[in-house]
Amino acid sequence: MEGAEAEEREWAAVARDLLALGYEGFSGSASLGTSCPDFRALCARLAAELATLGALERQREEGTEALSAGSVPEEEFLRQLAGLLRELHCPDRKLCGGNCGASLQEPGVRLRLLRFLCSEVQAARLLRLQSRLDPSPEQSGVEGAEEGSGLVQEMVLTLQALGLPRPMPGTPASQLLRDLHAKIVELLPSLPAGSLKPLLSYPLDAPRWEALESLYQSLRDQYCCRRCLLLKRLDLTTSAFHWSDRAEAQGEAMKAVLIPIREALTPESDVSIAHVLAARADLSRLVPATSKTARRGTCCAIHKVLMGSVPDRGGRPNELEAPMPSWQSRREDRGGQKAGRQCWGRKKKK
Repeated sequence: MEGAEAEEREWAAVARDLLALGYEGFSGSASLGTSCPDFRALCARLAAELATLGALERQREEGTEALSAGSVPEEEFLRQLAGLLRELHCPDRKLCGGNCGASLQEPGVRLRLLRFLCSEVQAARLLRLQSRLDPSPEQSGVEGAEEGSGLVQEMVLTLQALGLPRPMPGTPASQLLRDLHAKIVELLPSLPAGSLKPLLSYPLDAPRWEALESLYQSLRDQYCCRRCLLLKRLDLTTSAFHWSDRAEAQGEAMKAVLIPIREALTPESDVSIAHVLAARADLSRLVPATSKTARRGTCCAIHKVLMGSVPDRGGRPNELEAPMPSWQSRREDRGGQKAGRQCWGRKKKK
């Protein structure tokens, strides 16, 4: 009974979402399955709005319908639906699995399908509204991006690592991403087995996301504190070079070299949770600093220079003996009386 009540509440929530989006008359027939024409029409209308809002790149380029709601076989509808979900990068494994038709026979899976399509329509509407409110003109691809921006730098490094040429001006972002995907798929078989295994292998639910965010914030604050300390030490060290007499003549030249380097060093860290999610398992392998592999990149000629004899500066308390007091002869004082003795005398009578 509890499961049935929970399912009814979920279907009621989907019906409210559909009404909020302006889709009326579908709430009663949405749970009948892919063989129902009303269910197909609902999915087709949601997909058509996504294509109109620009969320479907393939349909916009080819000019075809995302889903056919007419008299098409059920197998064709399921094939189109699977392609639509792949293009939208649906995270549900049952919906994007090999047998989408068998999965949609379950009411809960159909519920997740409608909720996913509704959320995509809501997001597409918000993005369209934001683009209308933004006075700056829309630019496709990488046009208009600053040459020194982080996005362009990351893209250039990615292209260099994959051996791809730099794209021509006006190349759409979708075409560039497809080229990157094709090149990565081509290079994946040449990698050793297990090289792309993620470091974070557990699925993240809401409590784990909160714990990860809390841990990230704590480490970020601690790293910022330590980096502030190191930067303060750097500032004090560089300021000491300006104390000499020679620095008076070379002060401006020193500032011209040091100031650009110092301004690039900020206490804030650019490491985010996205780097944790993108980390691979080989990042956790600890290589000893004295191993042959590590020494290939750190060895230099200075390591072969032998130091000569240096003066012994001590610093070993265990080799020192405790000082003992020395005995001295008693001094004579007070007219022949020996110091340290108490003199006794008679009291005078009053």
